[in-house]
Amino acid sequence: MEKKILVVLYSYTGTGKTLAQLLTSQKGWPIGHISEARPRQGVWGTWRCLLDSWLRRHPEIHYVGPSPSEFDCVVLVSPIWMYRLAGPMRSFVVLHQKLLPDLAVISLMGKRGGHNAVAEIESLMGKSPLLTAVFTAAEVQNGSYAGRLQAFGDAIEQAENSQEVTRPSMWSMPGL
Repeated sequence: MEKKILVVLYSYTGTGKTLAQLLTSQKGWPIGHISEARPRQGVWGTWRCLLDSWLRRHPEIHYVGPSPSEFDCVVLVSPIWMYRLAGPMRSFVVLHQKLLPDLAVISLMGKRGGHNAVAEIESLMGKSPLLTAVFTAAEVQNGSYAGRLQAFGDAIEQAENSQEVTRPSMWSMPGL
């Protein structure tokens, strides 16, 4: 029996949205969107991003999408801010912690810090994600991420549909 997989997205700049839309179109998976109660705009919005990361704050969010409890696996797509998980995704994980089944995590970063988000999610959830991947904003902008994203989606399906699951802890670019 094929497992049900949901993609949950938070995107500040639109880069994560581009990636999540390709993944959901490749796989036919539904998507849920996280937005903030207080949108970030201009210089002050950027400062709030930095402060939320540095202080590990949980900003108020809104989630529009199917309940994660209806799925076998949830793929979280989130940016990295100051080498940490973006505040809105942190809020989502904490608010939905008891509803989240197996997790896969896609982190989007400028140059570094993607694996820190995975460690933070592990700490918040008390368990490791099924699979993780890290992409750079440059990869998404130039389109070079598409093949690796397809392989990541295939690996999630294979892991979820396998009787004896072998779960690699990390899928990422070498050296990141």
